[in-house]
Amino acid sequence: MTMPADLDNDATALRHAMVRALAETGTPLAPAWQAVAERVPRHAFVPGFYLPADQLDGQGLTVWEPVTLDLDYGRWLATSYSDTTLITQLDGEETDWKNPTVRHGGTPTASSTLPSLALRMWSDADVAEGHTVLEVGTGAGYSTALACERLGSSHVTSVEVNPARLETAADALYGCGYTPTLARADGLYGYWPEAWFDRIVAACSVRAVPPALLRQTRPGGKILLPLSGWLYGSARVLLTVAADGTAEGPLLPGAISFMAARTHAAPAYGNPSDWAAGLPEAPRSARHAPERITAATEEAFHLRFLTQSAVPDAQLVTIDGILHLIDVVSGSCAALTMDGDTWEVREGGPLRLWERIEQVVDAFDAAGRPGPEAFTLRVDGEGQQRVSHPGMPRLELVAS
Repeated sequence: MTMPADLDNDATALRHAMVRALAETGTPLAPAWQAVAERVPRHAFVPGFYLPADQLDGQGLTVWEPVTLDLDYGRWLATSYSDTTLITQLDGEETDWKNPTVRHGGTPTASSTLPSLALRMWSDADVAEGHTVLEVGTGAGYSTALACERLGSSHVTSVEVNPARLETAADALYGCGYTPTLARADGLYGYWPEAWFDRIVAACSVRAVPPALLRQTRPGGKILLPLSGWLYGSARVLLTVAADGTAEGPLLPGAISFMAARTHAAPAYGNPSDWAAGLPEAPRSARHAPERITAATEEAFHLRFLTQSAVPDAQLVTIDGILHLIDVVSGSCAALTMDGDTWEVREGGPLRLWERIEQVVDAFDAAGRPGPEAFTLRVDGEGQQRVSHPGMPRLELVAS
């Protein structure tokens, strides 16, 4: 591959423009991280990526178009410096970016996080000069490079479970002159050879705070974690670890989601019709409509996380207008259907799933619909995790 003669100049101009655009849109970034973003060449970490075409194909599938330097230099470089998440893998299959092909359908399984979020994660974690950090999820390596640029490579450790991802990221990092400690490892267990850390930042979501990360953080150190679950309710928490191994911290504002750690992904649940077949015939009127947790709003996104805390093993699927809640652990199920202007619910199994969700929504409304930053997550010495608010009952998060 022959690099265009003006690549460095073009990339520098686009980097500065990207940082200016982030500032103009009000992205909350510390000045030190803005300066870092102006120096780290993001294009070096995305030799290729997929963009969705404007139209679906004849079968209604997304058409994923590969974008590389050779295929379209201008589009590749401009998109590399847009504030966009770039899809670098579909369905867990590695792409030969020297000979990529158009893909029809497929689920994104790896990406380069949009720059504003990568910078925001480091900024929100209160990372400062002199800190040693562990990054869980190297991914494409761009976020790792940001940390190296700010702290120096010797202060940065990054782990990645996918060997191909790690190899590609290592090549890009070393090619740019960054030499952090890199290791293929499951980030849920941290990385003991380099512990203790002043900061741990995860680039994947977890159902519960991994105990190993607490034990590898210095007393007074902080852990920034995206939390998610099988209802796909998401939050972020900034925990401060105490000398006794407990941790506490606030949920952070903003509707942000990350791909789940592989071992925390939702299991297959089978055929929803099989689950619904065992439900009682007589429904009851639902006190709250499903839109309270499914609408495309920040409040619904936040409320879904809170309700997920009450039914941590439930999954949600809508088929033919019927919304199913399925709990593969307890064997419980709920089905909601629309009857005119009213939602009706049938529930079966040892847990009344929708009733539990309604109780959380009731408490949320009674407390004045508080935002994420009004909630605190606490992890005790035995690993039990609870999210709480002064005006709401304590909600137990699922333990890993």
